[in-house]
Amino acid sequence: MGGTEHLTVERHGATLVLTMNRPEAKNALSLPLLVGLYDGWLEADADDTIRSVVLTGAGGDFCAGMDLKALAGKGMAGDHYRDRLKADPDLHWKAMLRHHRPRKPVIAAVEGYCVAGGTEILQGTDIRVAGEGATFGLFEVKRGLFPIGGSTVRLPRQIPRTHALEMLLTGRPYAAEEAARIGLIGRVVPDGTALAAALEIAERINACGPLAVEAVKASVYETAEMAETEGLASELLRGWPIFDTADAKEGARAFAEKRAAVYRRE
Repeated sequence: MGGTEHLTVERHGATLVLTMNRPEAKNALSLPLLVGLYDGWLEADADDTIRSVVLTGAGGDFCAGMDLKALAGKGMAGDHYRDRLKADPDLHWKAMLRHHRPRKPVIAAVEGYCVAGGTEILQGTDIRVAGEGATFGLFEVKRGLFPIGGSTVRLPRQIPRTHALEMLLTGRPYAAEEAARIGLIGRVVPDGTALAAALEIAERINACGPLAVEAVKASVYETAEMAETEGLASELLRGWPIFDTADAKEGARAFAEKRAAVYRRE
């Protein structure tokens, strides 16, 4: 497994857990953190024993966004990773899930601050759980900046436009309860339990047929902007081949035999 000084990688069974680990800066984005994130997404894509990914933060926060001190010209930690960025100038966008979508489900486990770039990364995840004390928001306009991590495009597609524009144009903070009410997150849990709740969701996903799970996720995103007729046709192209897999037959057998299915990605 990979990881950097600001991103830790662990396995919990078939779940890969990526932890943004820069608690002294509320996990603000650094070059080592971005490199670690991107490598984590690649690892999840390449390893078929990984069926889901949980993204979280260390020290009671998710991510406070870009390191503004670095943006102001005071340098960013991890200069020894500059070659990675030079070799792939798009690496930071892929790390933030702006220009990369993992084929495995990604579950966000949020505690504390999830603001600015943290809220932008959040929009690239599939399922979102947050502690009741979590804070969300896109603060860029308050600093005279633009939320260029994808929020002006993705946020209005994920929550009602009036809520998206209020979040984007006011730069105000949102408590977890309000974030759930407008649809930014899916579940609010007691503080300190978001990771456990996310891992529970991951285990439920991991128990399902992996080929089916990945095809369902792909279909949801592929058809999101299609007309209904086009989307339904695309769904058939994704869905019908799943019925011919050995996993589909195993699922039916396991149901008939009243046992847990053993899926082999076949």
